Order: sequence, then C-alpha cells, then structure tokens
Amino acid sequence: MTDPKINSILDEGNRLFLEGKFQQAISYYDKILDEDPKHISSLNNKGYALSKLKDFTNAMKCYDIALEICPDDLSVLINKISSFRKQGNLIESLAICDNILTNNPNYNVVLYHKERILFSMNKFDESISCCNCILEDYPDNGDVLFDKASNFAMLSNFDNALDLLEHAISQGIQYKIKAKKSKSFENLSNNTRFQNLIS
Repeated sequence: MTDPKINSILDEGNRLFLEGKFQQAISYYDKILDEDPKHISSLNNKGYALSKLKDFTNAMKCYDIALEICPDDLSVLINKISSFRKQGNLIESLAICDNILTNNPNYNVVLYHKERILFSMNKFDESISCCNCILEDYPDNGDVLFDKASNFAMLSNFDNALDLLEHAISQGIQYKIKAKKSKSFENLSNNTRFQNLIS
C-alpha cells in the first residue's frame, strides 16, 4: 500500500531533482529512507542524484541496497550501468547490459548504453549492430544515427559515416556542433562533404 505522505515527499524530491537541486532532492529521499530504508524509488533516485554530483561510491551503495531488495529492477540496473560507464568501468557495465538483454533482447535503453560502451572499447562493428537494432524501431533517432556514423568514421568507412551524419543532422542542428567537436570525425576534417555538412 503506498503512503500518500511518502508519495508527496517523493514528488517534492523529484521536483527538486528535475530543477538540478540534487543535494536538496537527496534530503527528501533521505526523509523517506529514514522511515522506510527499503523504499526502492527513493534509493534509486538518491543514487541517481548522487551520481549527478559525481559521488559514484555512494550512488553505487544506493543501487546495491535497492538490488538486494529487488534484483531485477530495470530502472536501478540501468542507472548502475550509467554510473559504471561514467567511471570508465566498461567491463562491469557491459556485463549488466548483456545480462538484461538475455531476457529482453530488444530493450532499446540498454542497447543504447551497450552501443556506447562498445564504441568506448573500440568494438565498432559490435556497436553498429546495437545501433541497427535500435534504428529498426526508431529509424530517425538522431543520437543513435550520430553514434553509428561515428563508428563508421572510426572504421574509415567514410561514405556510410557521412550518409548517417547527414541523416542525424536532419533530425537536429545539435549534431552539426557535436560533429565539429567529435574526435571520431577528425580524419574527415579536410573532406568537402563533411565541411559542407557541418558549416
């Protein structure tokens, strides 16, 4: 049975979180956890707020407590993947991705994390496979198109990279700026078509 008082405290914490007031949000999650130390949403949200403050050690503690209570909570597992990734623990984050994908092979949020992890590990072909799975459902997802273009650029497959980059840019101007700053496209800096795309 959900307690209306707890729900209103949680809502206030979440509101502060969305405003970027992470420390204040944590104080609300702690109010709930003082009364109910096993409150999954508060543990998860507190962990997420801590990770936003780059306090990954304590964020992980929150996630681990939540997962002891509910080992298959996908929201907690995804936040844990994200924290591992931000800390550069790619092997651990990839292992959680693969574990989730065993039972949910088309879980796009996890595939998105996985394609980025594989890219960071220089496993460009495997990363492209993950991008393809997501693009089957969301053919115009700019972030995934951009990531797939980056993979092709790293494989020196420049025609495909530029086609995908063009598609990504058609979804949003931010991908022009991203391409200018991205190391993935350094080898294309003198390419006329690339110059035209980002100008």
